Amino acid sequence: MIDRIRQFFEAHLSPDDGGGQEHRLRLACAALLIEVARADYQVTAEEMAVISRAVRKIFGLSAAETVELVQLAEEEAESASSYHEFTSLINEHYSKAQKVELLERLWEVVFADAEMEKYEEHLVRKLADLLYLPHSQFIATKLRVQARFQGGA
Repeated sequence: MIDRIRQFFEAHLSPDDGGGQEHRLRLACAALLIEVARADYQVTAEEMAVISRAVRKIFGLSAAETVELVQLAEEEAESASSYHEFTSLINEHYSKAQKVELLERLWEVVFADAEMEKYEEHLVRKLADLLYLPHSQFIATKLRVQARFQGGA
C-alpha cells in the first residue's frame, strides 16, 4: 500500500512541486469520507458515488485521478489507527470555511443512501469535534444537507 501511495504522489508531483502536502490533505479528506461510508458496516454504491463527486469537486481532479485517490483513501482508511492522523493534518492546513465544506461533504455521504444510521451520525459528530467545529455548525450543516437530500434540491 505504501508503494501505491508513493507512486500516486510521484505521478502527480514534479520534483520541485510543493504539492506533497496538498496530496496528503486530499488523501486525509477522502479517507474521512470513506470512514463515514463504512460507519454502518455497509458501503453503498450511492455513498461511493457521493464520495467520488465530492473528491472531484473539492479538489478539481480528473476522473482517473479521482478513482485513484478514492482507492488510496480506502486503503488508508483501512490501515489507519485513529482519525487523529487525518484530522490533525486538516486542522493544521484548513481554514474554518474549508472544514465546514468538508463537514458538509461528510453529511452528504451520510444521507446518500437515504438512511442516517446512528453510527454515521456519531462518527460525523466525533469528526466535527476533532476538526474543532462547534456543535451549532454540526447541527446547521446537518439540517442544510438533510433538507437538500429530502427536498431533492
